[in-house]
Amino acid sequence: MIDTPHPEPRPEPHPASRTTGALAPDPADTALIHRVGDRAVAWLHRHRDGFRPRPDPDTPDPEVRDRLKPIGELALIGKVLFREGVAGSRQAARARQLLDQAWREHLDGGRLLAWMQREEPLSPIPFEIYVPFRELGYSSPEVEEYARLTQRMKSWSALEALPVRRLGLAAFERRFGLPPSVDAREAVGATWLGHLPEPWTVELNIGYGITHTVFHLTDWGENPDALPPDIAEYLARWLPVWTDDWLEIGHWDLLGELLVVDACLPRPALEDRIWRAFAAAQAPDGAMPARGPLPEGDPREIFDEVYHPTLVAAFASVLATSRAMGAPVGEPV
Repeated sequence: MIDTPHPEPRPEPHPASRTTGALAPDPADTALIHRVGDRAVAWLHRHRDGFRPRPDPDTPDPEVRDRLKPIGELALIGKVLFREGVAGSRQAARARQLLDQAWREHLDGGRLLAWMQREEPLSPIPFEIYVPFRELGYSSPEVEEYARLTQRMKSWSALEALPVRRLGLAAFERRFGLPPSVDAREAVGATWLGHLPEPWTVELNIGYGITHTVFHLTDWGENPDALPPDIAEYLARWLPVWTDDWLEIGHWDLLGELLVVDACLPRPALEDRIWRAFAAAQAPDGAMPARGPLPEGDPREIFDEVYHPTLVAAFASVLATSRAMGAPVGEPV
């Protein structure tokens, strides 16, 4: 979601070791796909206090800033869920309660974002978190004023960041109504995916870079047609190869993001068995492990390990369900 390095290594396959033929997802599996998202949102709702950025009175400020990231990811997925309009009434109500609590209690109505803006004036994180909340109807004049001021500074445009991060910032600026601080076409061309490189060189960090490039280009699945044709063709050819590899090692977090990418293509490239395997990895209570089986131990530590793949499961589910049902964006089914 909000770009984060994932240093874990993985084997590097050669593309000749796989076939890339794929079938469109079986409509009969739509109920299974939808159920994954419903259960994921139910788990997140039951564990919503885990999003609290200051879980203890003595939580140090640097940890509080780090713990804002999950709230931003929650807002992004919440925006997708309400935009696509395929969630049932129970799922939508839970998602709204999650977002209301995150904004009013965890972010203190935006005051925590304003605090971070003062603490780290050039950090893009408060802005990235704020934009989806703003699109969902929440607002903070203080955060908005500071964002507009900071975005006019030379230092903002001079921030050194990975190309995929710059592409994401440009997308958030456009959605906020600000002129992008970088040319989007140049930013795309500078990403790994924009180069259409040798597909067998993909490792974990590159994998997440690929998914986020697609997320930013398509506004998190809202505008699939914004995916350049050459990139869409490249992904359709190699996505089945990559998903087979991540499925084999049971990396459910990245596999879930790749399922989102598949939902952003003009035609699905993945076989329905990928979704069945992904659904089978979900715990009965709705949690999705990041890799392998669900961890055990302290509930707070478990939340920190599984909230992201569980959010990704909800994201992948709502987009795949929407595409399978042919629902127009933003119109309830």
